[in-house]
Amino acid sequence: MSELAAVILAAGQGTRLKSDLPKVLHPVGGIPMVAWSIQNAQALGAAPIVLVVGYKAEAVRQAMGDQVLYAYQEKQLGTGHAVLQARPLLEGQARDVLVLYGDMPTLTAETLQRLVALHREKRPAMTMLSVLSEDSMGFGRVVRGADGRVCAIIEEAVASPEILAIRELNCGVYCFDADWLWRRLPDIPITPPKGEYYLTDMVGLAVAEGARVEVLTTHDVSEVQGINTRLHLAQAERILRRRINERWMLEGVTLVDPDTTYIEAAVQIGRETVIYPNTFLQGRTMIGERAVIGPNTLIRDSRIGNGCRVLMSVVEEAVMEEGANIGPFGHLRKGAHLGEGVHMGNFGEVKDSYLGPGTKMGHFSYIGDSYVGRDVNIGAGTVTCNYDGQRKHRTVIGDRAFIGSGTMLVAPVTVGEGARIGAGAVVTRDVPAGALVYGVPARRHDTPKAQAESGGEDAQPKSP
Repeated sequence: MSELAAVILAAGQGTRLKSDLPKVLHPVGGIPMVAWSIQNAQALGAAPIVLVVGYKAEAVRQAMGDQVLYAYQEKQLGTGHAVLQARPLLEGQARDVLVLYGDMPTLTAETLQRLVALHREKRPAMTMLSVLSEDSMGFGRVVRGADGRVCAIIEEAVASPEILAIRELNCGVYCFDADWLWRRLPDIPITPPKGEYYLTDMVGLAVAEGARVEVLTTHDVSEVQGINTRLHLAQAERILRRRINERWMLEGVTLVDPDTTYIEAAVQIGRETVIYPNTFLQGRTMIGERAVIGPNTLIRDSRIGNGCRVLMSVVEEAVMEEGANIGPFGHLRKGAHLGEGVHMGNFGEVKDSYLGPGTKMGHFSYIGDSYVGRDVNIGAGTVTCNYDGQRKHRTVIGDRAFIGSGTMLVAPVTVGEGARIGAGAVVTRDVPAGALVYGVPARRHDTPKAQAESGGEDAQPKSP
């Protein structure tokens, strides 16, 4: 038996979001909002963790995978009914049960740890989280007796004016003694007119039998804001962005303007890196030390090495090794890999290609489905013609080759080491190492001796 299990309520549709996507799969901070609750439960060592799903349950399963167990709530009959669906998976499995929502991504593991610690210290029937707030946020009110102990939770919709004046709000996050929870949960009364069963009524059951209810009260409203509308999504995004940015600045990363820097939760950044405004770092991006990123840059699911520079560019599922630089207005697409010290200038694009160390690709060029060796010069306007209308073809360029401006490399084609291609050439045949070719189509124009040493063949057009 474990010390703590967790139930995460994630069955709702979220109709006010006006979306076909299940509510808990809407991203906040770059990950589905329910992932924040799962990570919090994992950080507390909770096991098992049960996700109660309902609306588009299979989509939630596919997104969250096997890191949790699943309980299905066919009809959404309230929070008490939702937790009841988890009983077959959890009864007898843990000493305590943490219950939280899947739509509270700004709640921190530290606050939950304090809640669980209080519960373990006092050993009540249940421990609940409350918040002091002038904005009711639609939450129920925590009603206390003359002795200061909680005696009830009254939902806002049925509260009297006197109850509505209470500023201590119920957050819907609880830690229960597991034996007591599973024994009393079926006793929750039905609430008309919808016939629902609310977990808040567990407080009344505890008070009626003389069991204690403990409360951990927070003053940080930003932690307990649930998400019901797109407005709430934006508010949660701002809260998490501020936390993420503050964490990286404390780790030695310079954010020139944190308010216009957007770093998602899974991103990793090395010390002494400088990030300029209007930069978006997304997915599982990893950035090394002493890099300079931005302004006006988007990097997604990419690895950026130490000392790299990315200026006003887009980098997607790509790799830049140490000292490589790109921009302004460059685009690394999926599979692009710039070796150490590669320079890629303005208005260049690389897709599914490797550029070797020291290679320079100045500007206005496209390299796709290619392997480029080290110390190659790629002149302005060079294009690898990799697509014939049906299939992609590969280009290979050897070390220290020189590709003149405006060159068209009609793949499949190989350019040998040290070969030189004159400006404006259309290369339709392989170019031997050390050869000089130019023209349309490109032909060899180097010395007879060089031709003989490399095989004596001119680069001829391909047969139709």
